[in-house]
Amino acid sequence: MNNWRDKLFVTLQYLIPQHGLSRLVGMLARSEVPWIKTTFISLFMKRFGIDLSEAQIEDPDQFETFNAFFTRALKPDARPLEASDAADIACPADGAVSQLGAIRANQVFQAKGHDYSLYDLLGGDSALASEFTNGQFATIYLSPRDYHRVHMPVTGTLRETRYVPGDLFSVNEATANGVPNLFARNERLVCIFDTEHGPAAVILVGAMIVAGIETVFSGQVTPLPKQVVTTDYQRTAPITLEKGDELGRFLLGSTVVLLFPEGKARFEPDLKAGSLVRVKGKLGQYNQDNPA
Repeated sequence: MNNWRDKLFVTLQYLIPQHGLSRLVGMLARSEVPWIKTTFISLFMKRFGIDLSEAQIEDPDQFETFNAFFTRALKPDARPLEASDAADIACPADGAVSQLGAIRANQVFQAKGHDYSLYDLLGGDSALASEFTNGQFATIYLSPRDYHRVHMPVTGTLRETRYVPGDLFSVNEATANGVPNLFARNERLVCIFDTEHGPAAVILVGAMIVAGIETVFSGQVTPLPKQVVTTDYQRTAPITLEKGDELGRFLLGSTVVLLFPEGKARFEPDLKAGSLVRVKGKLGQYNQDNPA
């Protein structure tokens, strides 16, 4: 870690009641009491320099709750789909690349000195983990100031979701550098889609004071019982989302992890840790000579 402040920040996260604090923040974020929601929105905008010029609602006083402000929709033309070719992979969120690249056997790179396993990330399912062995991954960090809706990187039909309970550490750079197995220990929702290029995983990772994760097909999915909960969508009417469609949203900031199978995908060569990205921009491309 860079300095003593980062070390102190990480240490404090082990000591505080992560879930209790998140529930408290969640209650405040859902409050429609004018002075509560107005105070929180005003403080948040000043602290993080929020620009509402791209939002459908530009007046902060018009949001019913802090959650409505935080998950604000953008104007229809604010994020055109740049990854327009059928083989293009779209970025799922505004934010910054935490890490991306090759999955080494079943190990995903988190930060210098820290890897974590696909098996753990996917909630202890070895068969599912094997579908992405030696594949490609991308981890996108959403900072507090970013747009917090998550969109589809590719067109796919939902196969299953797996809610995996866990901790609620922050997911910023300092914590990624200091907490082993961060993304495989935090609470998360694993969404598995079947595409014309094979399976793709979109994983929404919870974090400190994240008041919940929502999807367009099931609403709010956290908090849930403290056990892995798998929902099989192959037994229901098919849910197909097009590339660029909204998939879900975070009620406060977090991280999205994408997984692709071996030999199927490659990322844009200029992307690296720290690169700023925008939702629906081109993140990479499927290998056209290696179809599913």
